[in-house]
Amino acid sequence: MSTPPPPHAAPQQPLVAPVPGAGPGYASPIPIRRAHLGDALTSEWTKIRSVRSTMWTLGVMIVLMVGIGLASAAVVASDNGPTPSGNQVLGLGFFGTLLGTICVLTLGVLTIASEYGTGMIRTTMTACSSRSRVLAAKAIVFFVLVAVLTTVFAALVGALQVGIVGVDSPDGGTWAKATFGVGLFVALLGLLGLAVGTLVRHSAGAITIMVGVVLLPLVLAMFMFAESLKDLQQALFEYSIPSQLAVLYDNSVTGGSGPTGWDPLWIMAVITAVVLGGAFVSLNNRDV
Repeated sequence: MSTPPPPHAAPQQPLVAPVPGAGPGYASPIPIRRAHLGDALTSEWTKIRSVRSTMWTLGVMIVLMVGIGLASAAVVASDNGPTPSGNQVLGLGFFGTLLGTICVLTLGVLTIASEYGTGMIRTTMTACSSRSRVLAAKAIVFFVLVAVLTTVFAALVGALQVGIVGVDSPDGGTWAKATFGVGLFVALLGLLGLAVGTLVRHSAGAITIMVGVVLLPLVLAMFMFAESLKDLQQALFEYSIPSQLAVLYDNSVTGGSGPTGWDPLWIMAVITAVVLGGAFVSLNNRDV
Protein backbone atom coordinates (compact mmCIF):
# COMPACT_ATOMS: atom_id res chain seq x y z
CA MET A 1 0.00 0.00 0.00
CA SER A 2 1.54 3.25 -1.07
CA THR A 3 1.91 6.10 1.42
CA PRO A 4 0.11 9.24 0.35
CA PRO A 5 2.35 12.24 -0.23
CA PRO A 6 2.49 14.71 2.67
CA PRO A 7 0.33 17.74 2.26
CA HIS A 8 2.13 20.86 1.19
CA ALA A 9 2.66 23.40 4.02
CA ALA A 10 0.82 26.63 3.56
CA PRO A 11 3.19 29.39 2.44
CA GLN A 12 4.23 31.69 5.29
CA GLN A 13 2.97 35.22 4.92
CA PRO A 14 5.68 37.87 4.82
CA LEU A 15 5.87 40.05 7.92
CA VAL A 16 6.44 43.17 5.85
CA ALA A 17 4.53 43.89 2.70
CA PRO A 18 6.77 44.15 -0.33
CA VAL A 19 7.46 47.66 -1.60
CA PRO A 20 5.86 48.12 -5.04
CA GLY A 21 8.53 48.36 -7.68
CA ALA A 22 11.30 47.28 -5.33
CA GLY A 23 14.13 45.53 -7.04
CA PRO A 24 17.68 45.96 -8.18
CA GLY A 25 16.86 49.35 -9.67
CA TYR A 26 14.73 50.61 -6.76
CA ALA A 27 15.61 54.00 -5.27
CA SER A 28 14.21 55.06 -1.89
CA PRO A 29 12.19 58.30 -1.94
CA ILE A 30 13.83 59.21 1.40
CA PRO A 31 17.13 61.02 0.78
CA ILE A 32 20.09 59.23 2.33
CA ARG A 33 23.29 61.14 3.13
CA ARG A 34 26.09 61.12 5.62
CA ALA A 35 25.56 63.09 8.82
CA HIS A 36 27.80 66.11 9.38
CA LEU A 37 28.53 68.77 11.98
CA GLY A 38 25.54 70.84 10.88
CA ASP A 39 23.20 68.04 11.94
CA ALA A 40 24.86 67.84 15.36
CA LEU A 41 24.61 71.63 15.74
CA THR A 42 20.90 71.53 14.95
CA SER A 43 20.38 68.76 17.48
CA GLU A 44 22.29 70.54 20.24
CA TRP A 45 20.53 73.84 19.54
CA THR A 46 17.17 72.08 19.84
CA LYS A 47 18.22 70.54 23.15
CA ILE A 48 19.70 73.65 24.75
CA ARG A 49 16.75 75.88 23.89
CA SER A 50 14.09 73.37 24.92
CA VAL A 51 15.29 72.50 28.44
CA ARG A 52 14.21 74.58 31.44
CA SER A 53 17.71 74.84 32.90
CA THR A 54 18.73 77.13 30.03
CA MET A 55 15.82 79.50 30.61
CA TRP A 56 16.40 79.65 34.37
CA THR A 57 20.18 80.01 34.41
CA LEU A 58 20.42 82.56 31.62
CA GLY A 59 17.31 84.34 32.89
CA VAL A 60 18.83 84.74 36.35
CA MET A 61 22.09 85.92 34.78
CA ILE A 62 20.26 88.64 32.87
CA VAL A 63 18.32 89.72 35.98
CA LEU A 64 21.57 89.98 37.96
CA MET A 65 23.37 91.94 35.26
CA VAL A 66 20.54 94.40 34.72
CA GLY A 67 19.29 94.66 38.29
CA ILE A 68 22.62 95.09 40.08
CA GLY A 69 24.06 97.24 37.31
CA LEU A 70 21.19 99.72 37.33
CA ALA A 71 20.95 99.72 41.13
CA SER A 72 24.65 100.57 41.37
CA ALA A 73 24.22 103.41 38.87
CA ALA A 74 21.24 104.77 40.81
CA VAL A 75 23.25 104.80 44.05
CA VAL A 76 26.14 106.65 42.36
CA ALA A 77 23.74 109.14 40.74
CA SER A 78 22.14 109.98 44.10
CA ASP A 79 25.52 110.54 45.78
CA ASN A 80 26.61 114.15 46.21
CA GLY A 81 30.30 113.30 45.96
CA PRO A 82 32.63 113.92 43.01
CA THR A 83 31.23 112.94 39.62
CA PRO A 84 32.92 109.76 38.36
CA SER A 85 34.27 109.42 34.85
CA GLY A 86 32.51 107.46 32.13
CA ASN A 87 35.00 104.60 32.46
CA GLN A 88 34.34 104.35 36.19
CA VAL A 89 30.58 104.28 35.67
CA LEU A 90 30.94 101.52 33.09
CA GLY A 91 32.87 99.50 35.67
CA LEU A 92 29.75 99.34 37.83
CA GLY A 93 28.50 96.55 35.59
CA PHE A 94 31.24 94.30 37.00
CA PHE A 95 29.28 93.33 40.10
CA GLY A 96 26.22 91.95 38.32
CA THR A 97 28.31 90.18 35.69
CA LEU A 98 30.48 88.51 38.33
CA LEU A 99 27.43 86.98 40.00
CA GLY A 100 26.02 86.09 36.59
CA THR A 101 29.10 84.00 35.81
CA ILE A 102 27.94 81.47 38.43
CA CYS A 103 24.80 80.93 36.35
CA VAL A 104 26.81 80.58 33.14
CA LEU A 105 29.28 78.03 34.48
CA THR A 106 26.37 76.07 35.97
CA LEU A 107 24.71 75.92 32.56
CA GLY A 108 28.00 74.92 30.97
CA VAL A 109 28.29 71.94 33.32
CA LEU A 110 24.65 70.94 32.87
CA THR A 111 24.93 71.06 29.07
CA ILE A 112 26.67 67.68 29.14
CA ALA A 113 26.75 66.41 32.74
CA SER A 114 22.95 66.31 32.97
CA GLU A 115 22.90 63.84 30.06
CA TYR A 116 25.23 61.55 32.00
CA GLY A 117 22.95 61.81 35.02
CA THR A 118 19.82 60.81 33.09
CA GLY A 119 21.51 58.31 30.78
CA MET A 120 20.49 60.38 27.76
CA ILE A 121 24.13 60.51 26.70
CA ARG A 122 23.81 56.92 25.39
CA THR A 123 21.02 58.01 23.05
CA THR A 124 23.06 61.00 21.93
CA MET A 125 26.10 58.87 21.15
CA THR A 126 23.95 56.28 19.36
CA ALA A 127 22.39 58.95 17.15
CA CYS A 128 25.83 60.41 16.42
CA SER A 129 28.63 57.88 16.52
CA SER A 130 31.35 60.57 16.40
CA ARG A 131 31.89 61.62 20.01
CA SER A 132 34.17 64.47 19.01
CA ARG A 133 31.43 65.86 16.77
CA VAL A 134 28.94 65.76 19.66
CA LEU A 135 31.24 67.63 22.03
CA ALA A 136 32.23 70.14 19.34
CA ALA A 137 28.57 70.86 18.59
CA LYS A 138 27.77 71.34 22.27
CA ALA A 139 30.74 73.67 22.70
CA ILE A 140 29.92 75.79 19.64
CA VAL A 141 26.21 76.18 20.41
CA PHE A 142 26.84 76.99 24.07
CA PHE A 143 29.67 79.43 23.40
CA VAL A 144 27.80 81.41 20.72
CA LEU A 145 24.60 81.60 22.78
CA VAL A 146 26.31 82.85 25.95
CA ALA A 147 28.70 85.21 24.15
CA VAL A 148 25.88 86.92 22.25
CA LEU A 149 23.59 87.27 25.26
CA THR A 150 26.31 88.52 27.60
CA THR A 151 27.63 91.04 25.06
CA VAL A 152 24.17 92.42 24.30
CA PHE A 153 23.17 92.88 27.93
CA ALA A 154 26.58 94.20 28.97
CA ALA A 155 26.24 96.89 26.29
CA LEU A 156 22.63 97.63 27.31
CA VAL A 157 23.49 97.94 31.01
CA GLY A 158 26.53 100.08 30.26
CA ALA A 159 24.51 102.51 28.14
CA LEU A 160 21.80 102.77 30.81
CA GLN A 161 24.38 103.34 33.56
CA VAL A 162 26.01 106.19 31.65
CA GLY A 163 22.59 107.72 31.07
CA ILE A 164 21.48 107.38 34.70
CA VAL A 165 24.64 108.91 36.16
CA GLY A 166 24.80 111.53 33.42
CA VAL A 167 28.47 111.36 32.42
CA ASP A 168 30.31 111.46 29.14
CA SER A 169 30.47 108.22 27.18
CA PRO A 170 33.56 106.07 27.89
CA ASP A 171 36.27 105.77 25.25
CA GLY A 172 35.94 103.19 22.49
CA GLY A 173 38.58 100.82 23.85
CA THR A 174 36.87 100.62 27.22
CA TRP A 175 33.48 100.07 25.56
CA ALA A 176 34.90 97.22 23.49
CA LYS A 177 36.45 95.45 26.49
CA ALA A 178 33.41 95.94 28.73
CA THR A 179 31.00 94.55 26.14
CA PHE A 180 32.61 92.32 23.52
CA GLY A 181 35.53 91.34 25.75
CA VAL A 182 33.32 90.57 28.74
CA GLY A 183 30.96 88.53 26.56
CA LEU A 184 33.81 86.37 25.28
CA PHE A 185 35.36 86.02 28.74
CA VAL A 186 32.12 84.85 30.36
CA ALA A 187 31.41 82.47 27.46
CA LEU A 188 34.91 80.98 27.78
CA LEU A 189 34.39 80.52 31.52
CA GLY A 190 31.14 78.67 30.80
CA LEU A 191 32.91 76.59 28.16
CA LEU A 192 35.48 75.68 30.80
CA GLY A 193 32.56 74.45 32.91
CA LEU A 194 31.37 72.32 29.99
CA ALA A 195 34.85 70.79 29.67
CA VAL A 196 35.02 70.05 33.41
CA GLY A 197 31.53 68.52 33.22
CA THR A 198 32.76 66.23 30.44
CA LEU A 199 35.72 65.12 32.54
CA VAL A 200 33.85 64.69 35.85
CA ARG A 201 30.52 63.45 34.40
CA HIS A 202 28.69 64.53 37.54
CA SER A 203 26.71 67.78 37.74
CA ALA A 204 27.13 68.58 41.43
CA GLY A 205 30.82 67.69 41.47
CA ALA A 206 31.66 69.70 38.35
CA ILE A 207 29.69 72.76 39.55
CA THR A 208 31.49 72.60 42.90
CA ILE A 209 34.86 72.51 41.13
CA MET A 210 33.96 75.50 38.97
CA VAL A 211 32.70 77.57 41.91
CA GLY A 212 35.98 76.78 43.64
CA VAL A 213 37.92 77.91 40.57
CA VAL A 214 36.12 81.26 40.67
CA LEU A 215 36.15 81.96 44.40
CA LEU A 216 38.87 79.87 46.07
CA PRO A 217 41.94 81.89 44.95
CA LEU A 218 40.55 85.08 46.48
CA VAL A 219 39.53 83.30 49.69
CA LEU A 220 42.97 81.75 50.05
CA ALA A 221 44.71 85.05 49.36
CA MET A 222 42.73 86.83 52.09
CA PHE A 223 44.06 84.43 54.73
CA MET A 224 47.71 84.46 53.72
CA PHE A 225 49.22 86.60 56.46
CA ALA A 226 52.76 85.21 56.46
CA GLU A 227 55.41 87.45 54.93
CA SER A 228 56.87 84.49 53.02
CA LEU A 229 53.55 84.08 51.18
CA LYS A 230 53.24 87.68 50.01
CA ASP A 231 54.26 86.89 46.43
CA LEU A 232 51.82 83.99 46.22
CA GLN A 233 49.09 86.12 47.76
CA GLN A 234 49.66 88.86 45.18
CA ALA A 235 49.57 86.34 42.32
CA LEU A 236 46.30 84.88 43.57
CA PHE A 237 44.79 88.36 43.75
CA GLU A 238 45.99 89.31 40.28
CA TYR A 239 45.08 86.13 38.42
CA SER A 240 41.79 85.23 40.14
CA ILE A 241 38.69 85.18 37.93
CA PRO A 242 37.06 88.25 39.58
CA SER A 243 40.25 90.32 39.19
CA GLN A 244 40.64 89.40 35.53
CA LEU A 245 36.99 90.23 34.86
CA ALA A 246 37.54 93.59 36.60
CA VAL A 247 40.44 94.35 34.25
CA LEU A 248 38.09 94.10 31.28
CA TYR A 249 35.84 96.66 32.94
CA ASP A 250 38.82 98.97 33.46
CA ASN A 251 38.17 98.58 37.17
CA SER A 252 41.23 96.50 38.06
CA VAL A 253 42.07 95.72 41.66
CA THR A 254 45.56 94.49 40.78
CA GLY A 255 47.20 97.89 40.90
CA GLY A 256 48.51 97.57 37.36
CA SER A 257 51.07 94.87 38.15
CA GLY A 258 48.95 91.97 36.89
CA PRO A 259 47.16 91.33 33.58
CA THR A 260 46.12 94.46 31.72
CA GLY A 261 44.13 95.28 28.59
CA TRP A 262 42.93 92.17 26.79
CA ASP A 263 45.32 89.84 28.66
CA PRO A 264 42.57 88.21 30.78
CA LEU A 265 40.77 87.09 27.62
CA TRP A 266 43.86 85.37 26.20
CA ILE A 267 44.66 83.72 29.54
CA MET A 268 41.14 82.33 29.80
CA ALA A 269 41.23 81.19 26.16
CA VAL A 270 44.44 79.21 26.70
CA ILE A 271 43.19 77.57 29.92
CA THR A 272 39.86 76.66 28.35
CA ALA A 273 41.52 75.25 25.22
CA VAL A 274 43.80 73.00 27.29
CA VAL A 275 40.99 71.65 29.49
CA LEU A 276 38.63 71.25 26.52
CA GLY A 277 41.33 69.32 24.68
CA GLY A 278 41.56 66.98 27.66
CA ALA A 279 37.77 66.61 27.56
CA PHE A 280 37.92 65.50 23.89
CA VAL A 281 40.59 62.92 24.71
CA SER A 282 38.65 61.65 27.73
CA LEU A 283 35.37 61.39 25.83
CA ASN A 284 36.96 59.34 23.05
CA ASN A 285 38.86 56.98 25.34
CA ARG A 286 36.31 56.20 28.08
CA ASP A 287 33.06 54.28 28.01
CA VAL A 288 29.88 56.33 28.01
